[in-house]
Amino acid sequence: MARARNTSPGAGGQRGAGASPGRPPWRWALALLWLAAATGVSSRRHWPVPYKRFSFRPSPDPYCQAKYTFCPTGSPIPVIKANDVIEVFRLQAPVWEFKYGDLLGHLKIMHDAIGFRSTLTGKNYTMEWYELFQLGNCTFPHLRPEMNAPFWCNQGAACFFEGIDDSHWKENGTLVHVATISGNTFNEMAKWVKQDNETGIYYETWTVQASPEKGAETWFESYDCSKFVLRTYTKLAELGAEFKKIETNYTRIFLYSGEPTYLGNETSIFGPAGNKTLALAIRRFYYPFKPHLSTKEFLLSLLQIFDAMIIHRQFYLFYNFEYWFLPMKFPFIKITYEEIPLPNRNKTLSGL
Repeated sequence: MARARNTSPGAGGQRGAGASPGRPPWRWALALLWLAAATGVSSRRHWPVPYKRFSFRPSPDPYCQAKYTFCPTGSPIPVIKANDVIEVFRLQAPVWEFKYGDLLGHLKIMHDAIGFRSTLTGKNYTMEWYELFQLGNCTFPHLRPEMNAPFWCNQGAACFFEGIDDSHWKENGTLVHVATISGNTFNEMAKWVKQDNETGIYYETWTVQASPEKGAETWFESYDCSKFVLRTYTKLAELGAEFKKIETNYTRIFLYSGEPTYLGNETSIFGPAGNKTLALAIRRFYYPFKPHLSTKEFLLSLLQIFDAMIIHRQFYLFYNFEYWFLPMKFPFIKITYEEIPLPNRNKTLSGL
């Protein structure tokens, strides 16, 4: 794990290439008929689809380049003395604050992290989880002319470094004490972070639900900075930490759709025996999202995205390295800043 100063989304990498953006209706219909026949009765699935974990973290492909270096001056998590008392802090600041100030904070698009302070040594530490290649590369693929399948630069990872940049978190965000733990609890948490980081390797931007209503079916959960913070808080509660009763809110980006349909993986769709019509439909869907657009290209892409998601109500989701079709529903997409309470130690322990 390494240090990150620029906890921010941005489409890095190189410009993708793809097919022309037209979408003949018969191609969509044919693709959907094929996927319905291939997947059978999807209602037998259990939702939300579990996030897939891996046995190890692969080395990044050299093609994937970040505009801002991931965790440039990080350090290993130290072993803390058992008799130390560690203060735990909730950290939150607007995404891309280093570039746009508090602009995205007004839209409640926030980045989350955790701070620690050793009362024995006085040292401060920051721990966070975010994209290796910025948000754009984790959310949409590159369309490389030499490859049939979309090419994904998608990894997320934990970052730990000494120090807390007080001004960064306080000026437009949050730096608040939420719990106090022992040195032993901190060390046990560190072991869990290492395992969590090695097995949860990719970033997922979207939470996909049936509607914005409370209790609506969730099809897919996001896997981002805030989810890492929430997982860490839960683990600390399992280890005995007691959290203060304060309001804690997090940014979530939702897509709304009917029940998703499983399409297949890269080989079954784009391989030699794959479905060429479906493969072309997926490439055409992702074409407007390519990075490094001119102003004219960007405006045209917005029209194409609007046409796909709002007019034709279609979205192709890449999740667990597999493709799904989402029949989009109003209000289609929404960014929320909603409260998720800090964990209750007693309830967490009773669930073990």
